[in-house]
Amino acid sequence: MVQLTRICHRKYGKFLDNLRLYVRGGSGGMGLPRLGGQGGDGGDVFVVATKDMTLKRMKDKYPQKRFVAGAGVNSSVKSLKGERGNDCSVLAPVGITVTTDNGRVIGHLNAPGESVKVAKGASGGSYHSLFNPSKAKPKHIRLDLKLIADIGLVGFPNAGKSSLLTAISNATPQIASYAFTTLKPEIGKLMYRDHKQISVADLPGLIEGAHLNKGMGHKFLKHVERTKQLLFVVDVGGFQLASKTPFRSAFEAIQLLTKELELYKEELVSKPALLVVNKMDLPDAEEKLAALKIQLQNPEDFCRLLDVDMIPKEYINFKDVIPISALTGLGIEHLKNCIRQSLDEEEEIKTKDVLQEKLQELRRPM
Repeated sequence: MVQLTRICHRKYGKFLDNLRLYVRGGSGGMGLPRLGGQGGDGGDVFVVATKDMTLKRMKDKYPQKRFVAGAGVNSSVKSLKGERGNDCSVLAPVGITVTTDNGRVIGHLNAPGESVKVAKGASGGSYHSLFNPSKAKPKHIRLDLKLIADIGLVGFPNAGKSSLLTAISNATPQIASYAFTTLKPEIGKLMYRDHKQISVADLPGLIEGAHLNKGMGHKFLKHVERTKQLLFVVDVGGFQLASKTPFRSAFEAIQLLTKELELYKEELVSKPALLVVNKMDLPDAEEKLAALKIQLQNPEDFCRLLDVDMIPKEYINFKDVIPISALTGLGIEHLKNCIRQSLDEEEEIKTKDVLQEKLQELRRPM
């Protein structure tokens, strides 16, 4: 099990979702004491969200990962006020959280063109500094990528998430009959007849203990944060990761997935969620699905086989339970319709809430 996790981690490393950079604002220009001239201020360093950029491309293009803004121009007889140094723009992917080395958030970049200042230029020499310029302080920052998608697939390895993404979208993830086939995030687009597009993210399979950073750990869980809704995917026949690990029924898998999300960040469980029951082409699938639906109606009565510390505080009330077979195509069109309807309903609720807030503001006495 340990060996398998190491292999997955190494392959997953080809996809970068965190990058550490050296940044420094420009130094100030020299002042001119005999004429009272002021040196120009140094330029600033900005991180700017850009389309079609990835952290991997950044690393390849700037292997030194150093970004320094231009120095301010010295004051001179021809120009007593020195010009300001050039700013430095670091082009980064959309969906970046910029933090300091110790984790303090500097800013979020969620749309192309958004920017955040990460290093300020130093002041030029002036009367107040005896015409001596300041030097900019270097610092390290981190760019942490959290994928933005409408729907995030949540499931244990081999639940059929990759096959499902292939069946409903234009994505072509790696598919095989062994655990951890998804070693890097995959984004697919659901296309509808009215040209509506919905993005679906298939992320590396969770294992029990993912909240403790086991397996893919936080590399998976952090990407769930920015998805609008969750799509749980379970094998109707249950799941067993390895011969030495316990067998989990579909119901138990759902509760364990819920607990992993809850332990990582409790608010994730409050996201709207749909449940996909996959592999309905298998024998006895209908009977197992019927039993699962009964269990989901009264989950507290069926959690006795789980350890107490693995029972979630809150059970997820799924908006829909959709049986499918990613292999045969059974239920795929119905699933796509359910996804569309669920997102449209949430958007309508948000729109009504915004309108209600605006009406309340208008009614408040001036």
